[in-house]
This record gives sequence, C-alpha cells and structure tokens, in this order.
Amino acid sequence: MVFLPQLPHNNKEEIKHMMTQKLVKLFSPDSVAVIGASNSFDKLGYHVMKSLVGHYAGKIYPINLKGGKVWNLDSYASLAEVPGNIDLAIIVVPAALVPETLHQCGGKGVKGAVLITAGFREIEDSQGGVLQERIRKICDQYEMPIIGPNTSGFANIAFGIDASFTSEFCELEKGGVAIISQSGGLCHLCGFLALHQRMGVSSLMSLGNRLNVGFPEAVRFFIEEDEATKVIALYIEGLDEPRELLDMARSLRGKKPIVAYKSGKSAKSDSASKFHTGSLAGNHEIWKGAFRQAGILEVTSSEELIDTAKVLDSCALARGNRITVLSGQAGPGIIAADALEAYGLSLSQFSAATKEKINEYLPPIVIRTNPVDMGPVWYNPKAMFDILNAVIEDEGTDGVIFINLYASANLSLASAMAEHIKNIDAFKKPVIGVITAPPGVWDDGIKRLDRKKGIAILPTPERAAKAMSNLWKANLLSARGK
Repeated sequence: MVFLPQLPHNNKEEIKHMMTQKLVKLFSPDSVAVIGASNSFDKLGYHVMKSLVGHYAGKIYPINLKGGKVWNLDSYASLAEVPGNIDLAIIVVPAALVPETLHQCGGKGVKGAVLITAGFREIEDSQGGVLQERIRKICDQYEMPIIGPNTSGFANIAFGIDASFTSEFCELEKGGVAIISQSGGLCHLCGFLALHQRMGVSSLMSLGNRLNVGFPEAVRFFIEEDEATKVIALYIEGLDEPRELLDMARSLRGKKPIVAYKSGKSAKSDSASKFHTGSLAGNHEIWKGAFRQAGILEVTSSEELIDTAKVLDSCALARGNRITVLSGQAGPGIIAADALEAYGLSLSQFSAATKEKINEYLPPIVIRTNPVDMGPVWYNPKAMFDILNAVIEDEGTDGVIFINLYASANLSLASAMAEHIKNIDAFKKPVIGVITAPPGVWDDGIKRLDRKKGIAILPTPERAAKAMSNLWKANLLSARGK
C-alpha cells in the first residue's frame, strides 16, 4: 500500500514521489517540534526531549502552552509561533487534542509526524476508531505521513536522531539492520537485545496503529531510499490487508533480505492482538506459506530475529548446507554439530589438501575431522587463525562455526585473533563465532572481532547453528527470486 492523499494531483507516480520525499524528511529531519514538551519527569514530553537534547544536531522546538524554558530551550505556545520550518513533529498531547494539533501541523507545513499518543482504534471504546478515522482524513488533507498513533516512535541511528521516549536507543551501534515493529514493547526488546548482542542498527521503529504508514510503506522506504539499511527485521502481530506487504516484498525480492517474527499463533494471542494495535493476527499456517512465497524469512523468537538480522548484516550468505565446526573445547563443538543436523545442515568433508594443512597444527591424538578439536592449540591464536583460513578455502565448506571459550591459557586469544583479522580481506563464506569469557576479560578483543571482515559473534553453539541455517535459507529465498 502506498499512502495516497485525497487532494488532486496529475498522477499516482507524482504523489508517490512526493510522499517518499516527505518520508525522507520525516526520518532524517533538519528540525523537530515536540508538541507537549515538558520539564516534568512523569510526562512523556520530558522523555522525548531527553532523547533529543544533547544527541540530535538539528533544531529543536519545544511546544508548551505555559511557555518559558523547556530543557533549557525557549518553548513556544503553538506551532504558529515557531520562527523556522519544521520537518518533523513529535506529538505527545491527549487524544482529544490530536485533531486540532494535526491541523496546526498541516498549516505550518510540517513534513511528517510521530504520534505517540494512544486512545484510538486499539481501545475497546468504539469512539477510539471514530477518532482515528477523523485524524486519518486530516492527514490526507495535508498529505502528511504519520508514524502511529499509539507508537513509541523511531530512532534513525545512521542519521543521528532518537524520536522516541527512550533515550537509551542513542547508545545503539550504527549498522545495517532496520527493525520495524508493530509493537512498541517489542521495539524496545529488540533494541535492548541489539545493545547486548552488539548488533549494528540503521533504524528502529514501532508502527503502532499504522494510520497511513504501515509495513508496506516502511519496508519500501528502507529498501529503496535508505542506503544505510542492508537488512529488514519485522515484528508483526496482525494486518488488516496483509497482501499489500506480501506483494510489495515479492516485487522487491532479492534487493535486501527481510526477516519476520509473526506472533498471534494462539486464539488468545490473536484476540490480544486486536486490542493492542487494532488488527487481528490471522491463521498462522497461511502466513507461513505467504512469507515463503514473498521471499521473507520467518523466525520463531525475538532472539532468533536479532541473531538472524545480525549475521545477515555481517556475514556472507551460506551458498550450501555444508558447515565446518572448529572448537577450542570438544563439548561445545559436539553441541554445535548436533544443532546443525537438527536445523537441516550437514558437516562438511575436508579435501586431502585441507586435511594436510590441519595436520600441520594439530597432533595426531586429537580429532582432526569435522568437528575439529583445536584444544591443543588454544594458546596459539595464529594456529587457530590458519586452521580457520584453511577450512574457509576448502570447496566442500559453505560456512564455519568458530568456538572458543575463555581459559587462563588463552588469555590473549580474542585480541590476537582481532589483530590477525585486521590484515585480511573479508571472508567470502560466513563465519559465526561463539567467543565467550567472563565480563571484562575479552571485551575489547570480542568487540574488535564482532561484525568485522565477515564474522559475527553469538552467545551459544545452538544459536550459532540456527543463525547459520538461516543464512542458508536466506540464500535459497534470494535465489528463487532471481
């Protein structure tokens, strides 16, 4: 679905181009007005200002009826008093005041808005739906794209703006993953998981009730207009018209991978979805087939969504299902091998030349077939690095899971591996590392390894195996679209 205003224009392509440009300014504004800005900690307008002040480099205009200073900035009683142009309005006023507020935005020429206010179609009272339809018509009148209502906002990490009420999003690392969530809560969960897992984020947003910017518009924007975004990660509860998203994804198949976590599988959660963001979840079996046809990779948990998006952003796709496991400790390597088989992958068979190279580094008493026990050289990062390179070069290997857990004998392993990685080109095959130590021991080395030169680091062998499986599935989905 493309947002089409009701004002007359020459053709739909002209309208589409105009609205795309407004979305560009919405997500990367030169100026922001916070309508409902506040100095009171118990007001959302306080926390929106906290996300902007000291982080956002553009102009900030607090709008507060009482006037005076808000966060040490001059405030204005209304938008009309603001001396400059406004690209983005963040609205945190009561629902009853939203229609008049949107008229003021339209009169001021605001390019787009984030409507954090709730109390619309998601509530049981039918008047919520009536009010939402009323504000939809106002936005059509002014050709104004809206994120929300009932949203936590968005953060464009690549550009440098946090237009939400959670200032901690400013701490996210820049990267290639755009997270688009129907739920504000899942938007936060994914954002916090991304912080813990060092996933690089281009943007994250919650769509809320999707007044006129929903999944189709947001996905198309991040695929066609946002160069910082390499991967799209979706959390979906329910859609009134799912075909619009699926047809759009199918039309853009192969340009950027799309990963989706769809909730609402049970009857109770389906009903809960209706009263959360105003849409029913629908039959999940139908969704699964539709995702496959549209080239969207489905995952089944929030952790898997973040893991998969991270490796898609950091690693090459797996061109086949033959995987090598290298482990400094035998047990985790065996666990990884079991998990690979459970997820439809197989252990690769080494060529004679690869076996010979491995034999140079490992004594005959250890397992030198796949999974490879690198325990005898865990104090020798250079040997581990050479074994990794040898199996990557093997034509029978499509990807590598590289496992090393801290022990006192390998105190310098992570930092030494990071030094070796600096001097090579990016791996042409995916490498997923499970490199774990107590807090404060390998932190710097892991940070220098993670998301560098085609390597991504995940916490456990099982999660690494699942993510590797999804790199293979993503390659199959992409190939079918060509």
